[in-house]
Amino acid sequence: MKKLKVNYLLTAIVAALLALALWPAVSWMSPDDNRIAAIQSRGELRISTVSTPLTWSRQASGETGGLDYELARRFAAWLGVKLRVTVRDNISQVFDDLDSDRADLLAAGLVYNHERSQSYRPGPAFYSVSQQVVYRVGNKRPRTLEDIAPGQLAVAPGTSAISQLEHLKATRYPALSWQVLSAGASSHLLRQVADGELDYTIADSVAIAIFQRIHPQIAVAMDITDEQPVTWFSRRDNDDSLSAALLGFFNNVNGSGVLARLEEKYLGHVGGFDYVDTRTFLRSVDSVLPELQPLFEKYAAHFDWHMLAAVSYQESHWDAQASSPTGVRGLMMLTRNTAQSLGVSDRLDAEQSIRGGAQYLQEMISKVPETVPEGERIWFALAAYNMGYAHMLDARALTAKQKGNPDSWADVKNRLPLLSQKKWYSKTTYGYARGHEAYAYVENIRKYHQSLVGYLQERQKKAAASRQLAGSYPVVNAEELLGEDRGSLFSVLFSPYVAFGKNHSAARNTAAPAHPQ
Repeated sequence: MKKLKVNYLLTAIVAALLALALWPAVSWMSPDDNRIAAIQSRGELRISTVSTPLTWSRQASGETGGLDYELARRFAAWLGVKLRVTVRDNISQVFDDLDSDRADLLAAGLVYNHERSQSYRPGPAFYSVSQQVVYRVGNKRPRTLEDIAPGQLAVAPGTSAISQLEHLKATRYPALSWQVLSAGASSHLLRQVADGELDYTIADSVAIAIFQRIHPQIAVAMDITDEQPVTWFSRRDNDDSLSAALLGFFNNVNGSGVLARLEEKYLGHVGGFDYVDTRTFLRSVDSVLPELQPLFEKYAAHFDWHMLAAVSYQESHWDAQASSPTGVRGLMMLTRNTAQSLGVSDRLDAEQSIRGGAQYLQEMISKVPETVPEGERIWFALAAYNMGYAHMLDARALTAKQKGNPDSWADVKNRLPLLSQKKWYSKTTYGYARGHEAYAYVENIRKYHQSLVGYLQERQKKAAASRQLAGSYPVVNAEELLGEDRGSLFSVLFSPYVAFGKNHSAARNTAAPAHPQ
């Protein structure tokens, strides 16, 4: 995945100029002609989207998240209305909502391209992606599009990759063919590739990077586009009021730093995928975590237990006997002094170590200055957990000296490596620190946390789907199965088994017993 590029200064300047130019031209319109007036009269902003971790999703906590969702929620508040979200299965359905006036905006991680801009009005761009062909690790990797045979490539309806494929077929690869699977979203096709049910599909680079945290067997074969801006879309007509409002809103979130914080929250740890490390981690989730999970849940009283588990994995790979040459030991790798201060008598005892580590992390969180936004306090606390609270304060002070925002993790994390360079640590209060290690430490924990939450959620969905499938089979009683000839040898041999199955299925809604005799 290529590095994301967001030019906040340019966006802010353009937004301010265009907003000033457009607002006077639309302020006189009636509600029938002015889309913003219609939205405010209705009292709600309607957006259509798809369910992905980056656009809209249910978090492990039960709350709703996603970069597009959080921005849309703020835009609705900025307009003084409520937000109504419609979640669709694929991009084609999202555009149908806009065409049918069931949505005011499309906020679904949509790429700007020439074809879309001819029919729809794009808003400001806030990050960029490239379109990539993916395959399953272990299968043949296509080096060019010429290596893809008919029937091997499938894409989701409405995706921007279709227009690019049409262009490449017309100009370079006349034999290129693909299927558009109307029933599948991009995430569904990615899952099919991961499961070996489909050879190749195409998705955007950020979606792939996030998907790899849960399905490391997905690999990128090639890019078929350069980076493309991601934006929102509205209907294209003579009304500029919604466009002007969007420009003003994005100018506001740029200037306040909100957009930078949201980008860091959802995109700051995307990239740097390690197949072996991710695969090893997910195997440990299956084999080791079940024994430790009750302890993480018990002692993560004030924060997400998945985060405590991710910290522990980064520290010890969930090895209760872990130790290092520096003297730290146990699941949470506590020093002797820290353990004593926390009342931990045996650092190699799993429960004591997790209790002590959770308590120490909570102490770090409580010490983070209150000016740091709630959602970012954990990252500052983790940096302090790794290299010491005093060095974290040095990183904040250095950020401020360099005209950055000491309350923004996106700004502070980029100064952490400077703490190991004499040019910079000689100017700090507490001196040298392994800031580059603290940077990697926090980023790794964020990746493990994302993998853990996504993997467990997907596993729960599969289990629920299996239960639903099992429950969909009709209960067949013995009389229906045996027919009228109850005196036959078949009846004599099998009627006890079928009768047991019938009785058991009355509770479980299945024709087979839990433990066949």
